[in-house]
Amino acid sequence: MPKQPTFLIISQVYVPDPTSVGQHIADAAAEMVKRGYTVRVLTSANGYDDPTKRYPIHEVRDGVQIRRLPFSSFGKKSIPVRVAGQLLFLIQAIWHGIFTPGLAGMMISTSPPMASMAALAIGFFRRVPVKFWAMDLNPDQVIALKKMKEGSLAARVMDALNRKILQRSSDVVALDRFMAERLLKKRDVSSKMSVMPPWPHEDELESIEHSDNKFRQAHNLDGKFVIMYSGNHGYSTPVTTVLQAALKLQHREDIVFMFIGGGVGKKEVEATIAEHKPTNIRSLPYQPLSEIKWSLSSADVHVVTIGDAVVGIVHPCKVYGAMAVSRPILLVGPNPCHVSDLIQKHDIGWHIQHGDVEAAVKAIEAIAATPRERLKQMGARAQEVIRTELSKEALCGRFCDVMERGLVNG
Repeated sequence: MPKQPTFLIISQVYVPDPTSVGQHIADAAAEMVKRGYTVRVLTSANGYDDPTKRYPIHEVRDGVQIRRLPFSSFGKKSIPVRVAGQLLFLIQAIWHGIFTPGLAGMMISTSPPMASMAALAIGFFRRVPVKFWAMDLNPDQVIALKKMKEGSLAARVMDALNRKILQRSSDVVALDRFMAERLLKKRDVSSKMSVMPPWPHEDELESIEHSDNKFRQAHNLDGKFVIMYSGNHGYSTPVTTVLQAALKLQHREDIVFMFIGGGVGKKEVEATIAEHKPTNIRSLPYQPLSEIKWSLSSADVHVVTIGDAVVGIVHPCKVYGAMAVSRPILLVGPNPCHVSDLIQKHDIGWHIQHGDVEAAVKAIEAIAATPRERLKQMGARAQEVIRTELSKEALCGRFCDVMERGLVNG
């Protein structure tokens, strides 16, 4: 019986690490196993957000063979620390990738941002198709956040790598129309580009009524109107405006703001709580994927933020989880962007600009005063969009169709 062809995935993050990128890659990897491939994942042995977390070096999950590489993640304390971890990860990934038996093709994402180095090196020796899943864009992101100068040597090197991997890839997947436009400005890959958003983790999500929600009970949320931000708190997803609005709404004992997750931006939340000791702001770490349906459903409205300068550079994946549990969206960010497209097309939320705290306060008070039946209708429309247009079955299937296209016999 012939051996199954091997599909290699290189990603610095992978489950059980709670980052969204790793969870989506795990879904795609499991689907490729179902389609008859031996799937091998090269990932980090340490947590991405919390490098003190250590995972097994060898593991099989959902039929996926996972090889976790040591000394490949030192956390996100600074850019030099992150770069050091990325380089050590990539050196090891190149070695393992070159000697992967039966290789039919490989997929890289943008975690780490320089993963293209590994793909180009392995592809040079193995001559197999490379699939590029652009989940964010660098150096675009660090330039937009003013952490790197445009035209600097590092920026030029990273941009050259981007153009090279776009040229070398047999397929390119962008997450939204804004990201596709940015990629096409780097190199015309329109003939091999697919545009599709990431999918919600529907198998872990369901809408739970407040009266039945153990998370609300555990955190004394009964009778409270909950505004929730859940996910990565990053430089590109600032929550400053929401935090400042929350401080101005401390007199509203019926409104609670919950910030769940991690990331560099979580320090601002913790500092605000430490300085002002507000009773209406609560902070919690990432919740286990098995428990996330309870935490997400405990909200009345979910906040999604995107920085003004990063439209098309990062993609706000957290919006899909909120929609999947039938909750409306409060967007803090620019218009147009992917989330404003969704809100306007389906009437599932509201929009405010970064920095306009007074407008945020008025909007939140108006939202809290909105009849519950209207909120339920907005949430129901959001959930229906997930079921009909953005389901995991449909999107993950489409994505793996692209991954399969043109693979060689290993």
